[in-house]
Amino acid sequence: MAETVGPEFVTGQIHFDSHVHTVTEQACKLVNALTPGHDGTRPVQPPPGGRRAQVVSDLLARSDYQPTVEEPEADGMVALAESLRVVFEAAAEGDLDTAAIAVNALMREMGSVPQLDRARGGGWALHFHGRDPGLVIGWGAGIAAGLALAIGSDLAGRLGVCQADPCDRVFVDTSKNAGRRFCSTRCQSRVKAAAHRARQK
Repeated sequence: MAETVGPEFVTGQIHFDSHVHTVTEQACKLVNALTPGHDGTRPVQPPPGGRRAQVVSDLLARSDYQPTVEEPEADGMVALAESLRVVFEAAAEGDLDTAAIAVNALMREMGSVPQLDRARGGGWALHFHGRDPGLVIGWGAGIAAGLALAIGSDLAGRLGVCQADPCDRVFVDTSKNAGRRFCSTRCQSRVKAAAHRARQK
């Protein structure tokens, strides 16, 4: 079953609830590994058939969770990642209407349903489940709900796309001043170095 999403979302602050942070970061991993474009200056393509299942399994794995992924499920995760990229790109451009429409469509497709589950530390927490226990639906439902919670608050501007051309990898900005512009320090350093060289000329 996919990682689920909790409701403790404090509008106007930089703190993402741990569940929301987990699923939005997972969304970044899926988009960055499974959609075409550039990582820094390196071209990126989705992993080829025959390798996708292992790549997706590695992306989803954590210390207490190691999913077994079949190739059709991996193909479904690639399609999910493509839908998630639309959300990140629209939010990064300030087009929250498009981002919201895309997230609503995903929640309907995945059948995101709130449910109270036992929390790991005791007590109860609100989670979101999909319409069936399948891998793609399970993860898609939780991620879509997490993105909806972000877009439905003033944290929507925290969903970003790297501004270091030609890189287009996505990220969640957890900085205090909401000033993050790059997916990594590598891209940030590359842009700073290029600006320095331009000034020297």
